[in-house]
Amino acid sequence: MTGHHELIFALTVNGIEILKPLFAFLALFSLRVFRVLCGARFFFFILLGLGYLTPVHAADVPLRIGVVTFLSGPGAGPMGIPGRNAAELAFDALNAGTVPAPYQSKGFGGTPIEMVLIDEAGSTSNVVTQYRNLVQRQNIGMVIGYISSGSCMAVAPIAEELKILTVIFDCGTPRLFEDAIYKYVFRTASHATMDSVAAAKYVRERLPNATRIAGINQNYAWGQDSWRDFEASMRALAPAIEVTTSQMPKLFSSQYGSEISTLLAGNPDVIHSSFWGGDLEAFILQAVPRNLFGRSTVVLTTGDAQLHNLGTRIPDGTIIGARGPHGVFAPDNELNRWFRSTYEKRYGAPPPFAAYHMVQAILGTKAAYEKAKSAAGGKVPDQDQVIAAFQGLSFETPSGTTKMALGNGHQGIQPMVYGMTKAVGGKLTMTNVTRYAAEQVNPPDGVKSEDWIKSGFAR
Repeated sequence: MTGHHELIFALTVNGIEILKPLFAFLALFSLRVFRVLCGARFFFFILLGLGYLTPVHAADVPLRIGVVTFLSGPGAGPMGIPGRNAAELAFDALNAGTVPAPYQSKGFGGTPIEMVLIDEAGSTSNVVTQYRNLVQRQNIGMVIGYISSGSCMAVAPIAEELKILTVIFDCGTPRLFEDAIYKYVFRTASHATMDSVAAAKYVRERLPNATRIAGINQNYAWGQDSWRDFEASMRALAPAIEVTTSQMPKLFSSQYGSEISTLLAGNPDVIHSSFWGGDLEAFILQAVPRNLFGRSTVVLTTGDAQLHNLGTRIPDGTIIGARGPHGVFAPDNELNRWFRSTYEKRYGAPPPFAAYHMVQAILGTKAAYEKAKSAAGGKVPDQDQVIAAFQGLSFETPSGTTKMALGNGHQGIQPMVYGMTKAVGGKLTMTNVTRYAAEQVNPPDGVKSEDWIKSGFAR
């Protein structure tokens, strides 16, 4: 990785013990200015040549990893902060060597890791500027981040330009690898097509007599794509299906009285929504008193993130998704038992899907790094070696196995899970849980999601 395949040097005192404090301060200040002007790597070699440096083993110097997630704005609470929490937890545990097998070795292959945290909030141009600063000024070796589809689409070509390994942990748009080919960009979370495909399959299996569907989704790329894929999947499974309405309110509008009235007037059997965060919570709290959930079965493809906040206020029979086998649907394996218990103890709440997405990105990157190091005979791998090891990799996570199977080995796939809510003893539980294998809900490699759905899910 950048700065880790060479010897790193530490500055030592070269003799004079009578330096006065002021002179020492001025000397240090001058060195810092010179380092900024000439660049860190050239600065180290100049000091080496002057005899001011002694070698330090590379494994003692942390690998600096940029982590980008929403720390402010509407996306922070439901997804950004849980992502940050998971990153903090994972970095601490990996450096301490307390993560269960197969990740029990400290850091990345024995090298400690250091997080450089950046806020994703702001325009896409600001996101790109922050990315450039992270890479060019902060001496990071790789980047893990991005929730917004706009962010990941904007950053990906810059990663190629700057030639820096960038692992997308959450962004959902299938276009990332369906519209372009990248060397330096990977995404360890499944893209969003599987959410809607699995939702349609679940509806057909659990509600075979449903003939009328409707949607309420936010009016931007995420909501538009989610509804498009759900409607197309329902038509592929039941060509005679009728769409009563597709409501597309403005993102973060928070008031949905007119949309709820239109949904009620259409009397659909099923209502699809990819709402998230405060919009989802507001919709549920406004729709329940008007009996929308009693008259129609509502599918919430990202509903897992609000389970902790709303609990039994979510009506029985609501169909819930978690953008994969995450959260309430995560398997009972050692990694999940460690992650869930440690997260709850540290942050006082269960981890939602965004936290699972972050930890699987970090563990996947560690797996690729260590595979590359092993192939290099135990030497610290360079970036190209890590990329080669990452491509097509399968690795274990708290959510089960992730396979880098799409996008020429750069896009992960996982199973998808849906279930129905049911209050039992004053607590929210999930019933009628159905798991779909990754290959059932993701297109074959090289086939665009939209074309695959229209083909009737041909393999």
